[in-house]
Amino acid sequence: RPFSDSIKELVSTDQPVLSMAAKHFFQKRHGKRTRPVIIQLMSKAVAACEPERLVEDRGRWEYSGASIVDVDGGVVTSSNHQGSDVWRKQGQLGQIVEMIHVASLIHDDVLDEADTRRGGEAVHKLYSNKVAVLAGDYLLARASVLLARLENTAVVQIMATALESLVAGEIMQLKSSPEELLQMESYLRKSYYKTASLICYACRSTALLGGHAYGSTVATACEEFGFHLGLAFQIQDDILDFTAAADVLGKPALADMSLGLSTAPILYAAQEFPHLQPLVKRRFKKQGDKQTALEALYKSKTAMNKAKNLAKFHAQKAADALLRIPQSDARDALLRLTYVVITRKK
Repeated sequence: RPFSDSIKELVSTDQPVLSMAAKHFFQKRHGKRTRPVIIQLMSKAVAACEPERLVEDRGRWEYSGASIVDVDGGVVTSSNHQGSDVWRKQGQLGQIVEMIHVASLIHDDVLDEADTRRGGEAVHKLYSNKVAVLAGDYLLARASVLLARLENTAVVQIMATALESLVAGEIMQLKSSPEELLQMESYLRKSYYKTASLICYACRSTALLGGHAYGSTVATACEEFGFHLGLAFQIQDDILDFTAAADVLGKPALADMSLGLSTAPILYAAQEFPHLQPLVKRRFKKQGDKQTALEALYKSKTAMNKAKNLAKFHAQKAADALLRIPQSDARDALLRLTYVVITRKK
């Protein structure tokens, strides 16, 4: 069944307004569905990997977390994966991750007072702030119920940590000190919390659901891939904020600067032009600050290229992590996806 149809059923409720608000992004504005696609491909890639035979003390935490696999032969393979209980649970994880992601978008739009999202009106603009907050809360609640049904406590813990990271990222964005606003390390940490954490934890969870232990080479490679792909994805998003038109992005251009946020292109420009640093520290609050910053960015011969190279660096690291698992069509598709992430225009 189409992804949108199945996920709409999962978020149905007997409260009409809440139901419509919760279904909004799944019904009309499909988005890229990047996260469920990553999880589907990752589930096929790890099915081609033979679980490691860990000979040391199996009581140690590194060797825990793998789901008990109920398939012919007791091991998931490319031939018995599709249609199995493992395949079904990994598919459900993709739905759960998309629910968590959409809930974070709804809440972010309320906090940022955004008017549009995915080419349409933001949920709080269609209904109200209260309905939008409740719709986001409801999606998180539904995701939590479905997560528990996966019957893997390690996966529940991992994905709960991802939720914690999303909140930490939002707080960091709101409360960063003036000095932290200038630090590339702080920017990357926030990008990890807000974007990469959900992807990397979901990738490791996919491996665990496929019968691989938490500390296995496969599960670790999956998480490293998600970590670096998530950072590359966010850095490319931040580049597009300056280079793509609003109608292509599906959300307002220059949105980050309007919120007083400095991303990789501006941070590199501030290294080249020190007069930008006070503007960054005060979150572009004075009249003319944004214009001055933009002029410096477009005048710079290195800032945008440095940002693009940073995205390429993390995309290459993601590819390197993938190359630690056996070759398969799904793994090769994920490798191609790393290229798509840093060359996309929206």
